[in-house]
Amino acid sequence: MHTDGHDLRHHGDAEVRDDGSALVDLAVNVRADTPPAWLRAHIAASLTGLAAYPDGRAARAAVAARHGLPAERVLLTAGAAEAFVLLARALKVRRPVVVHPQFTEPEAALRDAGHDVGRVLLRAEDGFRLDPAAVPEDADLVVIGNPTNPTSVLHPAETVARLARPGRTLVVDEAFMDAVPGEREALADRTDVPGLVVLRSLTKTWGLAGLRIGYVLAAAETIAELERAQPLWPVSTPALAAAEACVSPRALAEAAHAAHRVAADRAHLVAGLAEFASDGLRVVEPAEGPFVLVRLDRAAAVRGHLRTLGYAVRRGDTFPGLDEKWLRLAVRDRATVNGFLQTLDRALALTAR
Repeated sequence: MHTDGHDLRHHGDAEVRDDGSALVDLAVNVRADTPPAWLRAHIAASLTGLAAYPDGRAARAAVAARHGLPAERVLLTAGAAEAFVLLARALKVRRPVVVHPQFTEPEAALRDAGHDVGRVLLRAEDGFRLDPAAVPEDADLVVIGNPTNPTSVLHPAETVARLARPGRTLVVDEAFMDAVPGEREALADRTDVPGLVVLRSLTKTWGLAGLRIGYVLAAAETIAELERAQPLWPVSTPALAAAEACVSPRALAEAAHAAHRVAADRAHLVAGLAEFASDGLRVVEPAEGPFVLVRLDRAAAVRGHLRTLGYAVRRGDTFPGLDEKWLRLAVRDRATVNGFLQTLDRALALTAR
Protein backbone atom coordinates (compact mmCIF):
# COMPACT_ATOMS: atom_id res chain seq x y z
CA MET A 1 0.00 0.00 0.00
CA HIS A 2 1.58 3.26 -1.18
CA THR A 3 0.31 6.45 0.43
CA ASP A 4 1.98 9.79 -0.30
CA GLY A 5 5.01 7.91 -1.58
CA HIS A 6 5.31 5.73 1.54
CA ASP A 7 4.98 1.97 1.14
CA LEU A 8 3.05 1.21 4.33
CA ARG A 9 3.30 -2.54 3.77
CA HIS A 10 7.10 -2.65 3.54
CA HIS A 11 8.62 -4.16 6.67
CA GLY A 12 12.11 -5.17 7.74
CA ASP A 13 11.68 -8.81 6.74
CA ALA A 14 11.59 -7.72 3.08
CA GLU A 15 15.27 -6.80 3.41
CA VAL A 16 16.29 -10.39 4.22
CA ARG A 17 14.06 -12.40 1.89
CA ASP A 18 15.17 -13.99 -1.37
CA ASP A 19 18.52 -12.46 -2.38
CA GLY A 20 18.89 -11.00 1.13
CA SER A 21 18.55 -14.28 3.01
CA ALA A 22 22.32 -14.74 3.38
CA LEU A 23 22.95 -11.21 4.67
CA VAL A 24 23.83 -10.35 8.27
CA ASP A 25 20.49 -9.08 9.52
CA LEU A 26 20.30 -5.62 11.09
CA ALA A 27 16.94 -5.00 9.43
CA VAL A 28 14.51 -7.08 11.51
CA ASN A 29 13.76 -6.06 15.09
CA VAL A 30 13.59 -9.60 16.49
CA ARG A 31 16.18 -10.45 19.14
CA ALA A 32 18.90 -12.65 17.69
CA ASP A 33 19.51 -16.25 18.81
CA THR A 34 15.89 -16.79 19.80
CA PRO A 35 13.70 -18.57 20.70
CA PRO A 36 15.77 -20.10 23.50
CA ALA A 37 16.03 -23.89 23.70
CA TRP A 38 13.70 -24.19 26.70
CA LEU A 39 10.97 -22.27 24.88
CA ARG A 40 11.36 -24.33 21.70
CA ALA A 41 11.01 -27.48 23.79
CA HIS A 42 7.91 -26.13 25.52
CA ILE A 43 6.27 -25.25 22.21
CA ALA A 44 7.23 -28.62 20.73
CA ALA A 45 5.58 -30.41 23.66
CA SER A 46 2.28 -28.73 22.79
CA LEU A 47 2.21 -30.47 19.40
CA THR A 48 0.77 -33.62 20.98
CA GLY A 49 -2.46 -31.69 21.54
CA LEU A 50 -3.02 -30.52 17.97
CA ALA A 51 -6.04 -32.79 17.47
CA ALA A 52 -8.05 -30.66 19.90
CA TYR A 53 -9.32 -27.16 19.19
CA PRO A 54 -7.24 -24.43 20.88
CA ASP A 55 -8.32 -23.44 24.39
CA GLY A 56 -6.94 -20.04 25.27
CA ARG A 57 -8.26 -19.75 28.83
CA ALA A 58 -5.06 -20.71 30.64
CA ALA A 59 -2.88 -18.45 28.48
CA ARG A 60 -5.33 -15.58 28.84
CA ALA A 61 -5.34 -15.98 32.62
CA ALA A 62 -1.54 -16.11 32.68
CA VAL A 63 -1.22 -12.88 30.68
CA ALA A 64 -3.81 -11.22 32.91
CA ALA A 65 -1.93 -12.29 36.04
CA ARG A 66 1.35 -11.01 34.59
CA HIS A 67 -0.18 -7.52 34.37
CA GLY A 68 -2.34 -7.73 37.51
CA LEU A 69 -5.54 -7.48 35.48
CA PRO A 70 -8.75 -9.53 35.27
CA ALA A 71 -8.90 -11.95 32.34
CA GLU A 72 -11.77 -10.05 30.73
CA ARG A 73 -9.35 -7.18 30.06
CA VAL A 74 -7.11 -9.43 27.90
CA LEU A 75 -7.46 -10.59 24.31
CA LEU A 76 -4.91 -12.94 22.74
CA THR A 77 -4.17 -12.28 19.07
CA ALA A 78 -2.17 -13.74 16.20
CA GLY A 79 0.59 -11.20 16.74
CA ALA A 80 0.10 -7.51 17.44
CA ALA A 81 -0.58 -7.01 13.71
CA GLU A 82 -3.92 -8.84 14.02
CA ALA A 83 -4.90 -6.46 16.81
CA PHE A 84 -4.51 -3.48 14.47
CA VAL A 85 -6.88 -5.12 11.99
CA LEU A 86 -9.42 -5.88 14.72
CA LEU A 87 -9.30 -2.29 16.00
CA ALA A 88 -9.77 -0.93 12.48
CA ARG A 89 -12.72 -3.19 11.73
CA ALA A 90 -14.51 -3.44 15.07
CA LEU A 91 -14.40 0.05 16.56
CA LYS A 92 -16.77 2.71 15.28
CA VAL A 93 -14.55 5.75 14.80
CA ARG A 94 -14.94 8.90 12.73
CA ARG A 95 -11.53 10.54 12.89
CA PRO A 96 -8.60 8.19 13.48
CA VAL A 97 -5.15 9.75 13.80
CA VAL A 98 -1.79 7.98 13.74
CA VAL A 99 1.28 9.61 15.28
CA HIS A 100 4.22 9.16 12.89
CA PRO A 101 6.90 8.14 12.25
CA GLN A 102 5.90 4.78 13.65
CA PHE A 103 5.09 1.20 12.65
CA THR A 104 2.98 1.59 9.51
CA GLU A 105 0.62 -1.37 9.90
CA PRO A 106 -1.92 0.52 12.09
CA GLU A 107 -2.50 3.10 9.35
CA ALA A 108 -2.56 0.44 6.64
CA ALA A 109 -5.19 -1.56 8.55
CA LEU A 110 -7.32 1.53 9.12
CA ARG A 111 -7.18 2.47 5.44
CA ASP A 112 -8.03 -1.09 4.39
CA ALA A 113 -11.12 -0.85 6.62
CA GLY A 114 -12.23 2.29 4.76
CA HIS A 115 -11.13 4.95 7.23
CA ASP A 116 -9.74 8.33 6.25
CA VAL A 117 -6.63 8.47 8.45
CA GLY A 118 -5.09 11.66 9.79
CA ARG A 119 -1.40 11.96 10.55
CA VAL A 120 0.54 13.81 13.21
CA LEU A 121 4.18 13.99 12.11
CA LEU A 122 6.72 14.34 14.90
CA ARG A 123 9.76 16.35 13.84
CA ALA A 124 13.40 15.33 13.71
CA GLU A 125 14.44 18.75 15.02
CA ASP A 126 12.39 18.03 18.15
CA GLY A 127 13.98 14.61 18.56
CA PHE A 128 10.68 13.02 17.48
CA ARG A 129 9.27 13.82 20.94
CA LEU A 130 5.52 13.83 21.45
CA ASP A 131 3.62 17.07 21.95
CA PRO A 132 0.07 16.04 22.96
CA ALA A 133 -1.23 19.42 21.76
CA ALA A 134 -0.32 18.43 18.19
CA VAL A 135 -3.05 15.77 18.15
CA PRO A 136 -6.41 17.17 16.94
CA GLU A 137 -8.89 17.53 19.77
CA ASP A 138 -11.65 15.81 17.78
CA ALA A 139 -9.60 12.68 17.02
CA ASP A 140 -11.58 9.75 18.43
CA LEU A 141 -8.86 7.14 17.83
CA VAL A 142 -5.17 7.92 18.37
CA VAL A 143 -2.38 5.42 17.73
CA ILE A 144 1.16 5.84 19.05
CA GLY A 145 4.09 3.49 19.62
CA ASN A 146 6.12 3.46 22.83
CA PRO A 147 9.02 2.93 22.51
CA THR A 148 8.44 3.99 18.93
CA ASN A 149 9.53 2.00 15.92
CA PRO A 150 11.63 3.26 14.08
CA THR A 151 12.77 6.29 16.10
CA SER A 152 13.61 4.35 19.32
CA VAL A 153 12.08 7.21 21.30
CA LEU A 154 10.55 6.31 24.68
CA HIS A 155 7.82 8.79 25.51
CA PRO A 156 7.05 9.50 29.18
CA ALA A 157 3.98 7.51 30.23
CA GLU A 158 2.29 10.62 31.59
CA THR A 159 2.81 12.46 28.31
CA VAL A 160 1.17 9.62 26.41
CA ALA A 161 -1.64 9.42 28.97
CA ARG A 162 -2.38 13.10 28.34
CA LEU A 163 -3.69 12.04 24.92
CA ALA A 164 -6.65 10.32 26.61
CA ARG A 165 -10.06 11.99 26.34
CA PRO A 166 -13.66 10.97 27.04
CA GLY A 167 -14.96 9.39 23.86
CA ARG A 168 -11.47 8.71 22.47
CA THR A 169 -9.72 5.37 22.09
CA LEU A 170 -6.00 5.72 22.81
CA VAL A 171 -4.01 2.84 21.29
CA VAL A 172 -0.45 2.48 22.60
CA ASP A 173 1.71 -0.04 20.78
CA GLU A 174 4.10 -1.40 23.42
CA ALA A 175 5.50 -4.19 21.23
CA PHE A 176 9.05 -3.28 22.29
CA MET A 177 8.41 -2.25 25.89
CA ASP A 178 9.79 -5.49 27.30
CA ALA A 179 13.15 -4.54 25.75
CA VAL A 180 13.24 -1.45 28.00
CA PRO A 181 14.90 -2.16 31.37
CA GLY A 182 12.24 -2.09 34.06
CA GLU A 183 9.59 -1.41 31.40
CA ARG A 184 9.61 2.17 32.63
CA GLU A 185 6.98 4.36 30.98
CA ALA A 186 4.71 1.35 30.38
CA LEU A 187 0.94 1.85 30.49
CA ALA A 188 0.06 -1.84 30.19
CA ASP A 189 -0.97 -2.28 33.82
CA ARG A 190 -2.97 0.95 34.06
CA THR A 191 -6.75 0.95 34.40
CA ASP A 192 -7.17 4.65 35.22
CA VAL A 193 -6.60 6.02 31.70
CA PRO A 194 -9.95 6.37 29.87
CA GLY A 195 -10.17 4.62 26.51
CA LEU A 196 -6.71 3.08 26.83
CA VAL A 197 -5.84 0.11 24.62
CA VAL A 198 -2.33 -1.36 24.98
CA LEU A 199 -0.88 -3.79 22.47
CA ARG A 200 1.93 -6.18 23.35
CA SER A 201 3.90 -8.60 21.16
CA LEU A 202 5.74 -11.71 22.26
CA THR A 203 7.47 -12.11 18.91
CA LYS A 204 10.27 -9.54 19.31
CA THR A 205 12.01 -10.51 22.54
CA TRP A 206 11.36 -14.23 22.15
CA GLY A 207 11.96 -14.67 18.41
CA LEU A 208 8.45 -15.94 17.66
CA ALA A 209 7.60 -13.91 14.56
CA GLY A 210 6.80 -17.12 12.71
CA LEU A 211 4.39 -18.29 15.41
CA ARG A 212 2.30 -15.07 15.61
CA ILE A 213 1.36 -14.29 19.21
CA GLY A 214 0.49 -11.03 20.92
CA TYR A 215 -2.24 -9.57 23.06
CA VAL A 216 -4.46 -6.57 23.75
CA LEU A 217 -5.10 -5.01 27.16
CA ALA A 218 -8.19 -2.81 27.42
CA ALA A 219 -11.48 -2.28 29.19
CA ALA A 220 -13.69 -5.38 29.19
CA GLU A 221 -16.27 -3.85 26.83
CA THR A 222 -13.56 -2.97 24.29
CA ILE A 223 -12.10 -6.47 24.52
CA ALA A 224 -15.58 -7.91 23.92
CA GLU A 225 -15.98 -5.77 20.77
CA LEU A 226 -12.65 -6.90 19.40
CA GLU A 227 -13.30 -10.54 20.27
CA ARG A 228 -16.54 -10.47 18.29
CA ALA A 229 -14.52 -9.42 15.24
CA GLN A 230 -12.10 -12.35 15.58
CA PRO A 231 -12.63 -15.66 13.79
CA LEU A 232 -13.11 -18.74 15.91
CA TRP A 233 -9.91 -20.18 17.42
CA PRO A 234 -7.69 -17.33 16.15
CA VAL A 235 -4.59 -18.34 18.14
CA SER A 236 -3.06 -21.78 17.61
CA THR A 237 -2.30 -24.26 20.39
CA PRO A 238 1.50 -23.82 20.03
CA ALA A 239 1.09 -20.03 20.17
CA LEU A 240 -1.04 -20.33 23.31
CA ALA A 241 1.63 -22.53 24.90
CA ALA A 242 4.22 -19.90 24.02
CA ALA A 243 2.12 -17.09 25.49
CA GLU A 244 1.73 -18.90 28.79
CA ALA A 245 5.44 -19.70 28.93
CA CYS A 246 6.58 -16.18 28.01
CA VAL A 247 4.79 -14.57 30.94
CA SER A 248 6.07 -17.08 33.51
CA PRO A 249 8.39 -15.82 36.27
CA ARG A 250 11.33 -17.58 34.63
CA ALA A 251 10.65 -15.91 31.29
CA LEU A 252 10.11 -12.48 32.81
CA ALA A 253 13.45 -12.74 34.60
CA GLU A 254 15.16 -13.80 31.37
CA ALA A 255 13.52 -10.95 29.44
CA ALA A 256 14.62 -8.45 32.08
CA HIS A 257 18.20 -9.70 31.77
CA ALA A 258 17.99 -9.49 27.98
CA ALA A 259 16.72 -5.91 28.19
CA HIS A 260 19.83 -4.86 30.12
CA ARG A 261 22.04 -6.68 27.64
CA VAL A 262 20.30 -4.97 24.72
CA ALA A 263 20.82 -1.60 26.41
CA ALA A 264 24.55 -2.29 26.75
CA ASP A 265 24.83 -3.51 23.15
CA ARG A 266 22.88 -0.46 21.95
CA ALA A 267 25.26 1.87 23.79
CA HIS A 268 28.15 0.12 22.04
CA LEU A 269 26.47 0.58 18.65
CA VAL A 270 25.67 4.24 19.27
CA ALA A 271 29.24 4.94 20.42
CA GLY A 272 30.58 3.29 17.26
CA LEU A 273 28.21 5.26 15.04
CA ALA A 274 29.39 8.49 16.67
CA GLU A 275 32.74 7.92 14.97
CA PHE A 276 31.04 8.64 11.65
CA ALA A 277 29.79 12.10 12.62
CA SER A 278 32.32 13.66 10.25
CA ASP A 279 30.63 11.72 7.43
CA GLY A 280 27.36 13.44 8.29
CA LEU A 281 25.83 10.48 10.14
CA ARG A 282 23.51 11.41 13.01
CA VAL A 283 21.83 9.09 15.52
CA VAL A 284 18.45 9.90 17.05
CA GLU A 285 19.12 9.98 20.79
CA PRO A 286 18.43 8.93 23.41
CA ALA A 287 17.60 5.57 21.82
CA GLU A 288 15.64 3.29 24.14
CA GLY A 289 14.46 0.43 21.91
CA PRO A 290 16.35 -2.56 20.45
CA PHE A 291 17.12 -0.50 17.34
CA VAL A 292 18.44 2.95 16.42
CA LEU A 293 17.46 5.44 13.72
CA VAL A 294 20.20 7.24 11.82
CA ARG A 295 20.22 10.03 9.27
CA LEU A 296 22.76 10.19 6.48
CA ASP A 297 22.57 12.23 3.28
CA ARG A 298 23.87 9.27 1.24
CA ALA A 299 21.79 6.68 3.09
CA ALA A 300 20.27 5.02 0.01
CA ALA A 301 23.66 4.52 -1.64
CA VAL A 302 25.25 3.37 1.62
CA ARG A 303 22.44 0.84 2.12
CA GLY A 304 23.10 -0.53 -1.38
CA HIS A 305 26.82 -0.90 -0.69
CA LEU A 306 26.10 -2.55 2.67
CA ARG A 307 23.98 -5.17 0.89
CA THR A 308 26.80 -5.84 -1.56
CA LEU A 309 29.18 -6.20 1.39
CA GLY A 310 26.88 -8.62 3.25
CA TYR A 311 24.71 -6.54 5.60
CA ALA A 312 20.97 -5.75 5.56
CA VAL A 313 19.61 -2.60 7.20
CA ARG A 314 16.10 -1.17 7.17
CA ARG A 315 15.35 1.67 4.77
CA GLY A 316 13.54 4.56 6.41
CA ASP A 317 11.65 6.14 3.53
CA THR A 318 8.60 3.88 3.93
CA PHE A 319 7.77 5.58 7.26
CA PRO A 320 5.63 8.74 7.01
CA GLY A 321 7.70 11.63 8.33
CA LEU A 322 10.98 10.16 7.05
CA ASP A 323 12.66 10.11 3.64
CA GLU A 324 15.46 8.28 1.85
CA LYS A 325 18.08 9.83 4.15
CA TRP A 326 17.09 7.60 7.10
CA LEU A 327 18.07 4.06 8.06
CA ARG A 328 17.03 1.86 11.00
CA LEU A 329 19.59 -0.47 12.53
CA ALA A 330 18.67 -3.36 14.82
CA VAL A 331 20.84 -3.78 17.91
CA ARG A 332 22.99 -6.90 17.78
CA ASP A 333 25.78 -8.37 19.92
CA ARG A 334 29.12 -6.59 20.05
CA ALA A 335 30.92 -8.88 17.62
CA THR A 336 28.22 -8.39 15.00
CA VAL A 337 28.16 -4.65 15.63
CA ASN A 338 31.94 -4.41 15.29
CA GLY A 339 31.79 -6.21 11.96
CA PHE A 340 28.99 -3.94 10.83
CA LEU A 341 30.86 -0.76 11.81
CA GLN A 342 33.90 -1.85 9.83
CA THR A 343 31.69 -2.59 6.84
CA LEU A 344 29.88 0.74 7.22
CA ASP A 345 33.26 2.45 6.98
CA ARG A 346 33.89 0.65 3.68
CA ALA A 347 30.40 1.45 2.38
CA LEU A 348 30.87 5.14 3.14
CA ALA A 349 34.22 5.12 1.35
CA LEU A 350 32.66 3.48 -1.70
CA THR A 351 29.86 6.03 -1.70
CA ALA A 352 32.35 8.91 -1.56
CA ARG A 353 34.09 7.82 -4.75
